[in-house]
Order: sequence, then C-alpha cells, then structure tokens
Amino acid sequence: MKTQSLIRASLTVVVVLAAALIAHALWRHSMYSPWTRDGRVRAEIVRVAPDVSGLVGAVEVRDNQQVKAGDVLFRIDARRFELAVAQAQADLSAAQAAARAAGASISAANAGTAASEADYQKYASQSERRQRAAAVISAEARADAVATARAAQAAVRQAQANRSAATASQAQALAAVEQAQAALDLARLNLERATVRATAAGYITNLDVRVGDYASAGAARMALVRNDSLWIYGYFEETKLPMIHPGDAADIRLMSGGRVLRGTVEGIAHGITDADNPTSSQDLLADVSPTFNWIRLAQRVPVRVRIDPASVPADTVLAAGMTASITVHPRKRG
Repeated sequence: MKTQSLIRASLTVVVVLAAALIAHALWRHSMYSPWTRDGRVRAEIVRVAPDVSGLVGAVEVRDNQQVKAGDVLFRIDARRFELAVAQAQADLSAAQAAARAAGASISAANAGTAASEADYQKYASQSERRQRAAAVISAEARADAVATARAAQAAVRQAQANRSAATASQAQALAAVEQAQAALDLARLNLERATVRATAAGYITNLDVRVGDYASAGAARMALVRNDSLWIYGYFEETKLPMIHPGDAADIRLMSGGRVLRGTVEGIAHGITDADNPTSSQDLLADVSPTFNWIRLAQRVPVRVRIDPASVPADTVLAAGMTASITVHPRKRG
C-alpha cells in the first residue's frame, strides 16, 4: 500500500510539473512569440472629389464595380463650362483683333515718322541754303524758312511720340491676347474636369452619388479602394516586438475561410497615440486602445505586413477592414 501511494504521489507530482511546464511554455509563447490575432486588412483609399462645382449630370459606375485608371466615374453638367469656353474663345478673338489693329497702328506710326523726318530734312536744307544766300534773299524769307524747319522738327518729335504710344498699345494688346488665351485654357480645363475619372485601378465602394446632387469642388463624393495597395496591419504587443524585424516572413490566416496567405514584414510603427496625453489626439499617430482599463497591459504597436500577391487564391476576396491572425517567422541573425 505504501508503494502504491508513493507511486500515485509521484505520478501526481509529475503530472502537476508537466502541466506547469506546459502552462509556462504556453504563457511564454503567448507573451513573447511574434503572433497576434489582431490583424486588419488595410488599403489605400482614394477620396474622389471633383475639381469643379456643379450638378451631377450622370453617374457612370455602380457600387462595388471594378474600374481602371482613366475610367469615367461621374459627370458634372457641362453646359455652364461649355458657355465659358465659348465666351473665352470670343474674348481671345477680340484680343487678337485688337493686337492686329495695334500692329497696323505701329506700321502707320512708322510711316508717319519716316515722312516727318523726310520733311524735316528737306526744310532744314532749304533753310540752310537761304541763310547762305542772305545777299539775295530777304530777311523775312530766311525767317520763314527757319520757322518751317523748326515746325518740321516738331512734327518729327510728335511722330516719334505717336510711334512710342503705338508700340505701348501693341504691347498691351499682346498681353491681353496672352491673358485671353490663359482664360480660354482655364475654361477648357474646367470643361475637361467636369468629367471625373478614376486616378487609379480599384473598386468603387459605398457609392452615394446620384444624378441631380450638387458636387462642390474639393469635397469627396466617392471612395475608390486601390486593388494594388492591400496590406495587413498587425497589432503586436510591445513584448513581442524584439522578435520582429523588417524582412521577416509572415503567415496570414484570414478569419474569412481560414485561408493562409504569405507576407513580409515591411516596417514597425514608430509612434502611437498616448491615451494619457491630452494633446496627442491631434498628432496623426495610430490610436490603439488597450483591451482592459483596470490592469496594465502591454501596448499594441502596428506592424505593416506586405501581402504576397502570388499567395492569394483567385477566388479569395480581400476587403479593407477584414480581420486576420498573423504569425511572424524571425530570421536567424548572427
């Protein structure tokens, strides 16, 4: 009996020790092994906003439709912009006509200046000859010749001033042409931007644009999820970060269907919001709330994991916000 009791006691001790060792190993694995069940599928979201304001005239896509870069998403009523283009075209034509008229004025001013200079040369020569022939020409005739030469010289100065004014008018007219051309280019750009196109390939989601809605410039009216930008954010406890490094391989098990994907650690966040700091809510850092408030838990830090596209089955749907478990396989380092 004593032997059997000893055996039972020994077995009990062995079982307790084994259970304790297993529990300790599981605890260490849970505390320090680089894995987490708190993973989220993330994606780049393009906030589609029109560049011009106006009534929505047509919506060319459906909710959850896949689009390519350059596809038309919706159109803003273009009649106002077409009228603006016509007005700008008319203004440009008027400015060009004014520039041509200014060029003609330049030519006329040049011709007038040349004629005035020729008259001045003629009258100046006559005055000089008469001054030399003072013995046979009366003083009155000589004075008349001097006055005529001076009048011709004044006419030359007036013609030169007219030419300068015509040159300035031409420069102003050419500037008006450039201004009108810029206004026409802007009107054409606004007309082009009235058609809103996809800037990247992806999926339209949560479509809430209807014909007749008023779209304001710069206000997002549609979300486009880029299908080439999906990644996983795994929220790992800070006690596990020493085992995680960029370049480590990772297994990603989706909650949806239990599919296992492959990935690679791209980086670890270098800052998260401090809930105890009242000024940190505006610093654009990730806000990761602890699970419990009455005990001190290891904070969770976002780790970005790139998804290997080759590991994603063709029939697998990846949507931003899906959950996943992530296990990182640290590389051996010397």
